[in-house]
Amino acid sequence: MNTTVITYLLYLAVTVPLTVWVARALHHHGSVFLIDVFHGDERLATSVNKLLVIGFYLLNLGYVSFFMKTATVVDGVELMETLARKVGGVALVLGVVHLCNVWAFNTFRKRAVREAAGLPPVHADARLLPPGGFAPPAFDSPR
Repeated sequence: MNTTVITYLLYLAVTVPLTVWVARALHHHGSVFLIDVFHGDERLATSVNKLLVIGFYLLNLGYVSFFMKTATVVDGVELMETLARKVGGVALVLGVVHLCNVWAFNTFRKRAVREAAGLPPVHADARLLPPGGFAPPAFDSPR
């Protein structure tokens, strides 16, 4: 077995369990959050949580598979450098996906809290235009 194949096997041995661990942690800890977002509807929260985990697996395991190919690895130094670069890429993608999920869930939760309090979706003092004002240009209609 050559060093390139060993690199592939080590890459999979690290990234697949890492993906599974993150997915399980998100599923376990995200359920309480989703129940809050969905106003205590545990059945809906559980269903959404499972669908999110499936999407997480598809996205991340697809990324792991798609970016597995590498140049020929000749020695141990190249093996470690390649492995570090590839595992680091997977960890970064897992982190970005996690942050996007947290941001989206927090947005949903804020909306749910505002609705439960009987508040409008946008705070009454919110500015629709940034300070200094940006307005679309007025166009004269051709005659």
